[in-house]
Amino acid sequence: MTRRWFGSVRSRATLAATLVVAVALLAAGAAVLLSLRSDLTGQAESEAASAARAVAVELSDGRPYDRLTGLDEDDRPVQIVDERGRVVAASEDLERVTGAGADTARSRNSGGPAGGESDDDADDSDDANGSDGPDDDDPAPRGEVDSDTDFSTGTATIDGTTADYRFAAVEVEFEDRGKFTVYAGAPLAAERSAVGTATTAMLIGFPLLLAVVAGATWLVTRRALSPVEGIRREMAAITASEDLARRVPVPATHDEVARLALTTNETLAALESSVERQRRFVADASHELRSPIASLRTQLEVGAAHPELLDLDGAVTDTVRLQTLAADLLLLARLDAGERPGDARFDLGALAREHAEGRAGVTVTADEVPVAGSRAQVGRVLTNLMDNARRHARSAVTVGVRAEGEWAVVAVADDGDGVPEADRERIFERFVRLDEARSRDDGGAGLGLAIARDVAVRHGGTLTVGRAPAGGALFELRLPRAR
Repeated sequence: MTRRWFGSVRSRATLAATLVVAVALLAAGAAVLLSLRSDLTGQAESEAASAARAVAVELSDGRPYDRLTGLDEDDRPVQIVDERGRVVAASEDLERVTGAGADTARSRNSGGPAGGESDDDADDSDDANGSDGPDDDDPAPRGEVDSDTDFSTGTATIDGTTADYRFAAVEVEFEDRGKFTVYAGAPLAAERSAVGTATTAMLIGFPLLLAVVAGATWLVTRRALSPVEGIRREMAAITASEDLARRVPVPATHDEVARLALTTNETLAALESSVERQRRFVADASHELRSPIASLRTQLEVGAAHPELLDLDGAVTDTVRLQTLAADLLLLARLDAGERPGDARFDLGALAREHAEGRAGVTVTADEVPVAGSRAQVGRVLTNLMDNARRHARSAVTVGVRAEGEWAVVAVADDGDGVPEADRERIFERFVRLDEARSRDDGGAGLGLAIARDVAVRHGGTLTVGRAPAGGALFELRLPRAR
């Protein structure tokens, strides 16, 4: 089957990282270009405004047009326009202006208008300008320079070369001559060049950087995921071989992958233990069932051949033993399957008295203590504890039920030999009998205490064994009291 392009974690991680970096680079690049353009445009505006205001100040002082110093700048075109839109003065070699007042400029050295103005217009301009400005003998008229500066973008042609400029406009108003506007431009070549250079660098550098990011992400994810692939291969081999004793390799990275490997090994160990326990359970159950079945078959075969030799009592005993063992195995299967204990309320003291009734040598002292759960399962625990105590007692078994804080406590004690301290946990394992011969003769299969503890744990309680005051065994069942 053809693998999809992005069917692996490595491919998706590489794509995601590349896309994120690409978006970040585009945003950063746009921000840099806008900021660079804004800064350079602002610098050009500052230069143009400074030049325009300098000429406006000289003009407001009444200086003649031919003596305005701002008109001598070669790289900053300047023109002065009257309120009727006519160019009255301009920088030397300035041929044409667009986007700043009048579209044409007249050289201050020319006797007439540039760009084809009529002679009448030239005469009017000379009259308005007072023959190129006021005479030196006349008192200099004073004008007022406007504090506001307007900006616009246009082009200017100087000596046949046309370029982009940022123009600043400053108004000067005279009482007798009207309003004049001074336009001064600063070149935008530096701004255009810088933005173009930065754009070119980004167009070249961004793809290279994205390629480096994609390659680095691919290699890093490949290296990071290689232990995961090793874990997967080993798990596949374990599944194929059914050898639960094998373990996956744990990388020495102490990261999430290493913890995954450790958890996987713990799961395999628990699974191995569970399967081994199940195998032992099946083997032990088969062994326990084989003996009474073989005994019962022998007795029936003898009875069929010699009716007078049929041991009916032995056959009944073996049948009861088989029935009890089958019930125990069925209950263990339900408990292992996770059967819920239920939430019925009942009196633990009354239940203890009920199960002790008819048992010789069993004395019950029980308070009224309510608990919640499965009445049948808790009753089975009490029966197993009492049967175990009677099996090992010399003469007497005492059962006490009491409330102890948040717990309901059942204490079952006998006056037998007790349980050695080294075996006090082992006796709760399945098919474990400390006295193999006597237990088998009495019909015990080593499941009673295992069932009792499983039921206690599933009811949120505990079952422990200690030493009784009379020297025998003391089993304590603790269950949460019902509220």
